Amino acid sequence: MQPQAFYRVVADDFTAVDEIIRRRLTSRVPLVAKIGDYIVSAGGKRLRPLLVLLAGNALGQRGERLNLLAATIEFLHTSTLLHDDVVDKSSLRRGRSTANALWGNAPSVLVGDFLYARSFEMMVELGSLPVMQVISQATRVIAEGEVLQLSKVRDASTTEEIYMEVIRGKTAMLFEASTHSAALLSGASAAQAEALRSYGDALGIAFQLVDDLLDYRGDAATLGKNVGDDLAEGKPTLPLIYTMREGTPEQATMVRKAIQQGGIEDLEGILAAVEASGALDYTAQLARDYAARAIACLEALPPSEYRDALVELTEFAVARTH
Repeated sequence: MQPQAFYRVVADDFTAVDEIIRRRLTSRVPLVAKIGDYIVSAGGKRLRPLLVLLAGNALGQRGERLNLLAATIEFLHTSTLLHDDVVDKSSLRRGRSTANALWGNAPSVLVGDFLYARSFEMMVELGSLPVMQVISQATRVIAEGEVLQLSKVRDASTTEEIYMEVIRGKTAMLFEASTHSAALLSGASAAQAEALRSYGDALGIAFQLVDDLLDYRGDAATLGKNVGDDLAEGKPTLPLIYTMREGTPEQATMVRKAIQQGGIEDLEGILAAVEASGALDYTAQLARDYAARAIACLEALPPSEYRDALVELTEFAVARTH
């Protein structure tokens, strides 16, 4: 199955979700709509609404309410992107200038707040207390994950356990909320709801592991961002943590210094160290392990083209190069 096939099995629903997103971006304040449209139209994989649609359809649920849930999740995700780019002082996302680079930090934060509020308006429209509970709890965990990551910037003593807590919060939680809320909206059994919750969690972890791997194995043209961005910000991601733990004393010292100081002055040396220490292979294997866990969870679903798409999507997520 080619990547576009993941979307093809829910193509009509995906078009409907896009229409909802465009409609709900309207605001009486022109700058809100302008920035919102810019960030939403930037492209990207739209994986989270796709997960909502695939999970719901795999359980026999489709239609306006599922599409509204998918759009709600995408608005929530987009709001976090606007805030993240301000926090990280990013100037590039998906190969384009970030909103904060074009309009400044204050408008970006405030439009992020608008999208966040809009997502909650849409969630209330769904009228499902279990769905509201899942998504509201997810937003709290995501915020905690971002703050935890911020508190560990330039902290070379960060452990793999802390790192996993960070990525479970800041990335995996919204994957989990996407599949879990879709299951609840679809009237899934307790076992199926738990299986899809666990699937989203494992897939989200695998996805972020690959993202962190590509920061040291990719290139800016393919990734749409600058290679070494995490290092420049002093973020101790798994490739660096592993190198400090398992690399030579010289490699560990170089990485520790780079994290503590930030910047990419020693980028070439760091790239060589994370490769030579086996850190990238370790990270890639851990991503594959989590992907396998995710796929195993799907056994709780009845056979269908939607379940097949979730399997293939998971495999694609860990094999991607951008």
